[in-house]
Amino acid sequence: MNIDYNNTVVSIKGLKKSFGQLTVLDGVDINIFKDENIAILGRSGSGKSVFIKLVCGLLKPDSGTINVLGKDVTAISPEELRELRVKIGFSFQSSALYDSMSVRKNLEFPLVRNQPNLSRQEVNNAIEEVLHEVGLPQTIKQMPSELSGGQRKRIGIARTLILKPDIMLYDEPTSGLDPITCVEINNLIVKVQQQYNTTAIIITHDLTCAKTTANRIAVLQEGKFLKIGTFAEVFASQEESLQAFYNYNFIMDPQKAV
Repeated sequence: MNIDYNNTVVSIKGLKKSFGQLTVLDGVDINIFKDENIAILGRSGSGKSVFIKLVCGLLKPDSGTINVLGKDVTAISPEELRELRVKIGFSFQSSALYDSMSVRKNLEFPLVRNQPNLSRQEVNNAIEEVLHEVGLPQTIKQMPSELSGGQRKRIGIARTLILKPDIMLYDEPTSGLDPITCVEINNLIVKVQQQYNTTAIIITHDLTCAKTTANRIAVLQEGKFLKIGTFAEVFASQEESLQAFYNYNFIMDPQKAV
């Protein structure tokens, strides 16, 4: 994928966020570029999910700037923020499907809500397109309860794709999935980047996911990015905490690191 390093899609400077006495982010700086996939790594509680909630305006920072697609997320009006969020696809860890709606209705809901002037044929075409892209056209009439965990993840991604967002946010996309399904989800994330020309932030503690899907990796530790670079650059470091993270992921199966 050709990344446009002259086009910054997300720019964050001096980002701080605390909850009471607990400091989660303590001066985070990062630029994310057009068409780039970047994985945010870190231990549980390191602030990964807080980071992407700040990026899309679900949380407000204590200080610092968050510029997304040319908009200052901390300063825009509620209406401007709603318009910006349409350009940001959020794939939740739980998939966040409506259990009372069929797959078709789950996909139709955000499309009709945000583009009410579409014809029925245009809506149907959009639903069929995204189901084809995630490899699940046969599930269109099924209910979420009838889907496997991996299928739910794919439908969740399809629901974000139907609005053709500029940015994709993935929160622990492989969490709770078996190894084969993890590979399928990783491949789907790469496919989305290539076919939809999206920029993506991938929150994960799964190094295989990060290595497979991301152009760069940023490691969160003690409220700051300890290291940012390619997978090889980050884990060439002799930093003890980075090596421990690497060994935890790969010690049981050295072939995963090849």
